[in-house]
Amino acid sequence: MAECYQWRNEDLILNIRLQPRASKDEIVGLHGDRLKIRITAPPVDGKANEHLCHFLARQFKVPKSAVSLLTGHSGREKRILIHSPSQLPPTVADLQKSST
Repeated sequence: MAECYQWRNEDLILNIRLQPRASKDEIVGLHGDRLKIRITAPPVDGKANEHLCHFLARQFKVPKSAVSLLTGHSGREKRILIHSPSQLPPTVADLQKSST
């Protein structure tokens, strides 16, 4: 199993390395034992965290309220909980396939 994610019943926990102020929003792939995500928002006044949660909600086809920031409120390394994701983005689905 990849260390960048784990399933807890129907919930998915992601270990993320965030790169704010990127040119576009995207899930890049592995960065060590974390999933690297780039977002366009700056790391100011919680804007990057809010933007990240919104981006992940769209990627996993869940309401924004189903995405919770567990740790890493002020750092680049974060743990995110996604409650009952409806789909897995291709990058995450590929990681899951390679770990089975």
